[in-house]
Amino acid sequence: MIYLPIVLLFVLYFLGIPIAYALLGSAIFYFTFFDAGMPPDLVLQKFISSAASFPLLAIPFFVMAGSVMNYSGISKKLMQMADVLTGHLIGGLAQVNVVLSTFMGGISGSANADAAMQSKILVPQMEKRGYSKPFSAAITAASSAISPVIPPGIVMIIYALIAQVSVAEIFVAGYVPGLLMAGALMITVSLIAKKRQYKPSRVKRATRGEIGKQLIDSIWSLSLPFGIILGLRFGLFTPTEAGAMAVLASILIGVFVYRELTLSHIKPILLETVYGTGTVVLIIVAASVFGYYLTWERIPQAFTQVLLDFTSDKYVMLGVINICLLIIGMFLEGGAALIILAPLLVPVAVALGIDPVHFGMILIVNIMIGGVTPPFGTMMFTTCSVTQVPVRDFMREIWPFILALLLALLVVTYAPAIVLFLPSLL
Repeated sequence: MIYLPIVLLFVLYFLGIPIAYALLGSAIFYFTFFDAGMPPDLVLQKFISSAASFPLLAIPFFVMAGSVMNYSGISKKLMQMADVLTGHLIGGLAQVNVVLSTFMGGISGSANADAAMQSKILVPQMEKRGYSKPFSAAITAASSAISPVIPPGIVMIIYALIAQVSVAEIFVAGYVPGLLMAGALMITVSLIAKKRQYKPSRVKRATRGEIGKQLIDSIWSLSLPFGIILGLRFGLFTPTEAGAMAVLASILIGVFVYRELTLSHIKPILLETVYGTGTVVLIIVAASVFGYYLTWERIPQAFTQVLLDFTSDKYVMLGVINICLLIIGMFLEGGAALIILAPLLVPVAVALGIDPVHFGMILIVNIMIGGVTPPFGTMMFTTCSVTQVPVRDFMREIWPFILALLLALLVVTYAPAIVLFLPSLL
């Protein structure tokens, strides 16, 4: 009976109840009917105190930074840079799509924000150049999975808080997995484009002069993520302060360098920030109350013991965890899956000697793949709703890209030295 709240959580979720309310309702159900010794005001106190966390301030700052960058011209400069670098390749605009998501990872850190932006900007252009709309939507959704893996992703901050690891190390560890995902998608795009005869967006390769000129034009946009990482590395600011610095730098670049940010943009930026922050933080605080129930019944410890009894081989365990996460990711929203499952799985990983930073990258890459996987992938729904592509058509086009991302996940899972190389330099 102690596992009934977990069953109730999934029942509520599949009935269409938002995940935050499903988490909170399941926890309140437990403390009301199963453990009446817990005063209700303590449960509410846990809900409120979970939001009173200084590190959580990094989330609204990075959400706002991504929004400011979209209105300040920074995103446009990144797209122009991506076109100069990859527009001459087979499937040019699709390759630009992947590279832009890689650049945007260091900017927005949000997969859904990236998917929505590129659905509005790139998909219409791809359709004009002869790409099918379902293919354009599929590569847009698949490439958006890269954004939260390249620092400073919001899910990285959440995992660092849950697993009690260095935010700077998690940030730095994201570069190699993100580049692996980008490389796998670009190879897949090339194979499909060659078969369907999709043309490049540029007639010929950009000259060194063109690349240099565009690099100078885009240098402010490209320097932002590296400035954040260097600031964290040298102790100039905390992760929370890094978000504030990202907002400040974006405003200064948008006003004084690119001169595209105006007073009329204040209202939409604030609305996007409040909406994006409210959604994420409400899930986090609801999950903390649900985690209170898990801790009260010692379920993480029991779950750890069950998995350790199944196998003591960490490579077999990683395979089992990956399969479970992929299945769960098909049904549960990525951020919610991370918040629910990380407290259960991190103790297992630590007990088997798996580095928690490496394990964090496995979790993050896995749940991002879940975000594009039918039937409930959030990036899938975001892309399909913006582009007006039927989900059935999207599903036919997405599978090659999911397979490519799975190959990248296997490398991330079973080659820890590649993932931990950059963090080890810290």
